[in-house]
Amino acid sequence: MSPLEWGLLVLAGIGAGLTGSIAGLASLVSYPALLATGIPPVTANVTNTVALVMTSVGSVSASGPELRGQGRRLLPLAAAAVLGGAAGAALLLSTPTEAFERIVPFLIAAASAAILVQRPPRELAAGHAAPPRDPRWLPAAVFGIGIYGGYFGAAAGVLLLATLLLATGEGVPRSNAMKNAVLGVANGVAAIGFVVLADVEWSAAVPLALGLFAGGLIGPRVVRRSPPVFLRRVIALAGLALAVHLGIQAFS
Repeated sequence: MSPLEWGLLVLAGIGAGLTGSIAGLASLVSYPALLATGIPPVTANVTNTVALVMTSVGSVSASGPELRGQGRRLLPLAAAAVLGGAAGAALLLSTPTEAFERIVPFLIAAASAAILVQRPPRELAAGHAAPPRDPRWLPAAVFGIGIYGGYFGAAAGVLLLATLLLATGEGVPRSNAMKNAVLGVANGVAAIGFVVLADVEWSAAVPLALGLFAGGLIGPRVVRRSPPVFLRRVIALAGLALAVHLGIQAFS
């Protein structure tokens, strides 16, 4: 790893940490950056998952106000993410990725479209005398997203953020903070498995992780100051664009 590549991975990590913390699109930046240094795809995927843990460390440490009062929600979702992340990591080490690659573009497109058409949280809350309880299917959905996150990873944050927005009725900042915490658990479990059982390119993982941590720290502050409706539309449109991109890759 040359000094230039090391520096470029730090910069790529900052950009990936920002996009990941804000919209769950970190791998759209970090994974191609790893490939550009000449790392093989499977090793790049493993290295990317290990480094992505630092995005969640940075973003969660900067999201105290948004996570306050969500402890009861976090515990079952984190447990589901642990189980899903472990299952996904096991699948990655034993099976090819073609099946998920073909399914995921449709999941991302559906989730992004749902964000666009969903009524804002204030309107949803206005129709209830008290805030509605989270649906019972939410931990199961997080478990499924955790499997995908540990297995392939790209845009798992988009799926999780869309699921939280649709299921909880919370605004973007609180849902985004919960997404970062839950996805960090899933990535962390998968990363532990990869460190023990797979080949991690540490010369690339370290600079990428440093950038991801810095970008993750900045992301919640951007979300906190952004207009919620505008941010939801940006996230949804970015997700639709990613779905098209991944679909072309999967079916070409």
